[in-house]
Amino acid sequence: MPNALLSALNAPRRWLRGLYDWTMHWAETPQSLVALFLIAFAESSFFPVPPDVLLIAIVAAAPGKWLQAAALCTLGSVTGALLGYTIGYGFMAALGQPIVDFYNAQQYWDRVVDLYNGTWGVWFLAVATFTPIPYKVATIAAGATHMPFAPFVLVSALGRGARFFIVAVILRVLGAPVRRTLEKHFDFAALLFMLLLVGGFLVIKLL
Repeated sequence: MPNALLSALNAPRRWLRGLYDWTMHWAETPQSLVALFLIAFAESSFFPVPPDVLLIAIVAAAPGKWLQAAALCTLGSVTGALLGYTIGYGFMAALGQPIVDFYNAQQYWDRVVDLYNGTWGVWFLAVATFTPIPYKVATIAAGATHMPFAPFVLVSALGRGARFFIVAVILRVLGAPVRRTLEKHFDFAALLFMLLLVGGFLVIKLL
């Protein structure tokens, strides 16, 4: 029984480690910027790992790419947000609801829909672009509640761009030590990631 319990407790860490290694290996390939765009695209609608992980690796390995990497990351994320919006707008039952169910986020989803139907929808979207609040929930909900398209695109571009360019600038200045620290203290980083993920959902619940 203790071994089974220990294995269950280690499962999230192993899952995160696998996703982390899979994501990071792209930083060592000529296709790293393409992979960054695709991961940023996917994270905005369904993928669980934020593109910041690969952005950090790319800029740490090649500081001269910081501007290009931040721009592609922003473009991928905003393009993915358009997919999330489209899913919510026209394919909620077929695609959106399974995504909500996958993350076991129905109660949070209901709260987000209430926010979008009130006066705080655009402000919630702005917070979600920049914080651990699950951005995919925000993009799909924006489409499901028929948020006006132009404000959705503008807020997404500004928020995501600010986030990724700040990360890239920090890495441009600090360089490879950040990646080495992340590798050395992965268990702590994984715990922090899980806390931020859970915290993002709790923020939705408390709003």
